[in-house]
Amino acid sequence: MKINFKDEAQKYLADKIPAGSTVILTTDDGSNKYSSLGGSCTIGDKFQLVILKDEDPKYTVPIENNAGYNMSTASQYTDFFTDGLNISLWHNALALKDNSGILDGALSVVDWRNVKPETAEQRKNKMVKLGDQIC
Repeated sequence: MKINFKDEAQKYLADKIPAGSTVILTTDDGSNKYSSLGGSCTIGDKFQLVILKDEDPKYTVPIENNAGYNMSTASQYTDFFTDGLNISLWHNALALKDNSGILDGALSVVDWRNVKPETAEQRKNKMVKLGDQIC
């Protein structure tokens, strides 16, 4: 799998993601420990770049990239991506795109290097609360 960071996206991310960082591309739909956003309206529609201190053993699909990150995703997410995967700056926000078009026009960057993951119960409670506000 390969992703191209457009020049303007690399400039935007230069002070957000340190060079050589471990980064995962994952959904932001409540389906993983990095997301408490939830609701059927976000499935396959909301993505995020998560900066990690160490590799996550669930994210084993390497993503070759031109930004110099140690980047991967989980096999369960690969069906969302087609050829031409790229990240660009679009309307002053990061956009995740591929040959099919825009996958997410507001790709978020989340720093998890010093975050203690929530318990499943904490995430569920947050998702229930947020669910009424986003869908």
